[in-house]
Amino acid sequence: MPERSRSLRDRLAERGIDRVLWLLLPAAALLGMLFVYPFLYGLGLSVQSQEGTPGIGNYLRFFGDDFQRSTIAKTFALAIPAAALNVGISIPIAYKLRGPVRHKRVITTLLVLPATLGTVLVAEGLIRYFGPIGWFNQLLMAIGIIDAPLQLTHNYIGVMASLIITGFPLSLLLVLGHASGIDPDLERAAATLGAGPSERFRRVILPLMLPGITIAFVLAFVAAFAVFPSAVMVGNPSGETRVISIAAYQAAFERFDYPMASAIAMIMAALQFAVVGSVFLVRSRLYRGSTSGAKG
Repeated sequence: MPERSRSLRDRLAERGIDRVLWLLLPAAALLGMLFVYPFLYGLGLSVQSQEGTPGIGNYLRFFGDDFQRSTIAKTFALAIPAAALNVGISIPIAYKLRGPVRHKRVITTLLVLPATLGTVLVAEGLIRYFGPIGWFNQLLMAIGIIDAPLQLTHNYIGVMASLIITGFPLSLLLVLGHASGIDPDLERAAATLGAGPSERFRRVILPLMLPGITIAFVLAFVAAFAVFPSAVMVGNPSGETRVISIAAYQAAFERFDYPMASAIAMIMAALQFAVVGSVFLVRSRLYRGSTSGAKG
């Protein structure tokens, strides 16, 4: 029996098949059930009409309607700046926290804490604190800075604030986790060679942080692109914050047009894949350029 087992192992090894890979089958099956099958089902549904006739009419209807098509620009106008701000703010904070900092754990906990609140609770807090009768506007009017409440909710500003509050902790954790793994001796060696703080950061630390920054931006973008609760609760869902997810929701649950809702979902997926692919392409070029510059 052992001889037969070794023989089977050898035959699998000769074909480049490791028996440990069979352990991936449950994960592959789960992936197929939770992603591949729903995706293919939605794709098939999107090329049908409500009457069941095949065609790309749903896509033509979406892109032919200015009101529907405008949701793409409105979504990008929220997702791209929110992801860029979350990651941009995270970089200097992560760079500082990667070294010895007094009360580092307390500071990190406080910065990450908003991630536990959830989108709905954050939206309710924004309305209570920054709404027309919130304490922020009341304070500004009480001390005479403004005469009328500032419109900070139920518009673009409210949704952007919600995306930053809920998205920043995740971005910080990703960037900080990657930055913490960088060997401090590399920066010390650059200092020994005469590089100043800014040059060390630009030519040594930043290129090494680039993979983590890319992942953080991609995840922040995907989360912001699918924004829904805050776009409704602290935005203007019929105007400037009518994002594409709201269009999909209205098609599915207000008009019960599931083929159109599926088509919008497929458009969302295609746009996200395009942005993610572009980001990784730019990252690969920047990484090659930064490493070649460091060598030079």
